[in-house]
Amino acid sequence: MKTGKYRWFVVGVFFFFMLLHQADKLLIGPLTTPIMDEFHINETQMGLLSTGAIIVGAIFYPVWGYLCDRYSRAKLLSLASLIWGATTWLSAIAPTYSAFMVTRSSTGIDDSSYPGLYSLIADYFPPKARGKVYGLLQIAMPMGYLIGMVLALVLGGAIGWRSIFYITGSLGILMAIVIFFGVKEPERGTSEPEMENIEQTGKYHFDWKIARDLFKKRSLILLFLQGFVGVFPWQVITFWFFRYLETERGFSSNEVLITMVIAILLLAAGYPIGGALGDWLFGKTKRGRVIVSAIGVITGAALLFLAIRVPYENKALFTIMMAFTAVFIPFASPNVLSTVYDVTLPEVRSTANSIQYFIEQGGSAVAPTLAGIIAMNSSLENSILTICISAWILCFLFFLGVIYLLPKDIDTLRKQMTERAQIEQSLQPSEIGD
Repeated sequence: MKTGKYRWFVVGVFFFFMLLHQADKLLIGPLTTPIMDEFHINETQMGLLSTGAIIVGAIFYPVWGYLCDRYSRAKLLSLASLIWGATTWLSAIAPTYSAFMVTRSSTGIDDSSYPGLYSLIADYFPPKARGKVYGLLQIAMPMGYLIGMVLALVLGGAIGWRSIFYITGSLGILMAIVIFFGVKEPERGTSEPEMENIEQTGKYHFDWKIARDLFKKRSLILLFLQGFVGVFPWQVITFWFFRYLETERGFSSNEVLITMVIAILLLAAGYPIGGALGDWLFGKTKRGRVIVSAIGVITGAALLFLAIRVPYENKALFTIMMAFTAVFIPFASPNVLSTVYDVTLPEVRSTANSIQYFIEQGGSAVAPTLAGIIAMNSSLENSILTICISAWILCFLFFLGVIYLLPKDIDTLRKQMTERAQIEQSLQPSEIGD
């Protein structure tokens, strides 16, 4: 199962799962204005909708991480897709702001299932290829946002935001069926290079001692800390940028569509470019993936600053600068994920990833609300600029620390896998006899 065409079929299934799920999750941004108009709410109340889903997602990350390291990840991901469909339908029928707050927050339950997905994919591909594969998968996130934006702009006025939620919720139920019957569960650790020539491997599942040892890895701790601030910009941009273009830069609906389509397409390209560069430099040095991540965040910060400072009347230059910015800001994503797996044993990778996301979401849960508060007292422009630039500078500093510490933690994992492979080899059936 770990070689050949089937593993690419699995990548394809999860690409469409992520594409449609992200379209549903990020619809709230393009639909901000009609939702605010229907419920008669302000920016702070609107920000609370996203904050609620982020908090719920953060709470469920450890739950999904533990379950995915202990039980079948494929079946659990099917369940997550079913929950996505059901909670989106409930959001579509919510009659009041309070009810919508509850139902929209409940969509965070399935948002935190991704560690199981990435862990499962890691058991189909060796370390040297994971950055590229994760980069390809993560194209689905900005493309999902693009699909959501097009749905909101093209269909929102004609059928209303509630009907759009019915459509995306139904797609969640359909994907649950595809994953349940189409995706097989690989044995954990079989794609590690040390296990390459071993026909049968033991079954490894979650272990509390191994999980606690994650916090002894100093490079991993710094990755967790950069994650705490690293998602602030994503939450602010995906939630508020659409409204920023409409209300402060004076973009028409068509101009918003053109600007966002260009930026999102280049953002999507940034994931596989960053992943491929990380894999290539990882082949040269163990620090390679993190070096690419550091370059990505600091370059993205500089370009965003220059883009936001473009005069309002020069819409073409602003669009071009945002396009350049979009290429660099996703460089870290596939490389951080791959680096987490470069230092963790296979049976706790979902847990390690879920801890990372728990810290990320826990820290960034306040980002949409904080941005709304700053916007009410200043402007969305100042809000976006202050939060994004500050966060990315801090991420750059944390990455410098990881660059220094990482080789030792990678060597520790490779030693553990070598010892495990030697034990497995000694337990293989003898080729002589019978």
